Amino acid sequence: MALVVSVAMGLGMTACGGGTIGFMWVLGTQYNQIAGFKIDDFTGNLTAIPHSPFTSGGANPVSIVVKPGGRFVYVVNKGGGNGPAAGLPCGTAGSISEFSVGGQGILTFQQCFQSQGTTPVWAANDSTGNFLYVLDQVAKDAICDSTLPGFSSTSCYGSITVFSIDPNTGRLTLVLNQQVKAQGNTGLQQTYFAVGQTPTMMAVSGGCLFTLNTADQTVSPYAVGTAGQLTFTTTQKFNSGAVTPTSIIAGGSGIYITDAGAPNQNSPGQVLPYTVGAATCSLNTITGGAVANIAPAANPVYSLVEKKTSTHLYVLNQSTTDTTNPNSSISAFTIQTNSTLQELSDPGNNPYTVGAGPVCMAEDPSNQYVYTSNGDGTVTGKQISTLGQLSDLRRGSKFTATGQATCLAISGNVD
Repeated sequence: MALVVSVAMGLGMTACGGGTIGFMWVLGTQYNQIAGFKIDDFTGNLTAIPHSPFTSGGANPVSIVVKPGGRFVYVVNKGGGNGPAAGLPCGTAGSISEFSVGGQGILTFQQCFQSQGTTPVWAANDSTGNFLYVLDQVAKDAICDSTLPGFSSTSCYGSITVFSIDPNTGRLTLVLNQQVKAQGNTGLQQTYFAVGQTPTMMAVSGGCLFTLNTADQTVSPYAVGTAGQLTFTTTQKFNSGAVTPTSIIAGGSGIYITDAGAPNQNSPGQVLPYTVGAATCSLNTITGGAVANIAPAANPVYSLVEKKTSTHLYVLNQSTTDTTNPNSSISAFTIQTNSTLQELSDPGNNPYTVGAGPVCMAEDPSNQYVYTSNGDGTVTGKQISTLGQLSDLRRGSKFTATGQATCLAISGNVD
């Protein structure tokens, strides 16, 4: 019996759980930390990874990416803040921190990398996991340039830095923009790929990459080629009346943009669903266009398509139109066969309450649970039913993470 107990503890199993099915890492900007958790298969419960929290390596961590296979984690540090550089190996400027993943999900800092612009805010893998894309809000040369294809002389743009990932060490190596290089342009321009004004997020769908540009309310589409190369197609303006676009995500066969609506209007906001034109990487408007968010939810900031069936969309909301009962929530929609959205039927429950000020959302590797990272320094966990409805976890749904949590990432066990 003692041997059985010992083996079970070594596998992360308990009498009330079903073993560890994955690891979660949650960023926090208050102390530049990463909170780590093991995810229990049977209950969805979270328990702290040994030695958690870990340093994020830099200042103001805002985005986190796991290389497929789970061996390496990359954290985008936006930079800035008032804290000292002491204890931050990457300093207080914008940076990318690389970590290796050890047993029980323990993170070990490896090294720092710099993107080719300033104010990095998001990162994403390509579909192969061989390349890392890092989005900067301001291109490195910080000028308006009419020589780049698709950009006018009045466009001051952001940029994407492309890195190849060494499969053995996780080390990042800069990929040059061969298209600009072939045009005979010299200097810093060939080290990045230009996008629209004040980009905030990226979404990768098959062989296409899209950036959400909030200042000019556009999407910059790129075709993803070999060797990490990106080929720009045509800047696309929103055509669904978006006022305050907040996020762009890919899921199933669709792309979804959340719109918080006019500032200070206390409106539910809306979701803009699109399909992707694979040949041109264009966004095609779904019949019926934008879909109103589910009241009383308001200020949608993120969304997620569950992976098991790809038939349910979850929208993360930071506030509510009900001033007498303020809360944050998840709105749930069913994705119809024609790609339109319909409110998921769960009277009295949908939208589902989560912790205050949620920022990001992720699904566990077994497609049983969904988790939100909340600005109040917590994580909320929900169980997904076969009908797409959400409910509290069996042993409690609130977990303490790290101060002023931003985004989170989840990985299966390390390959």
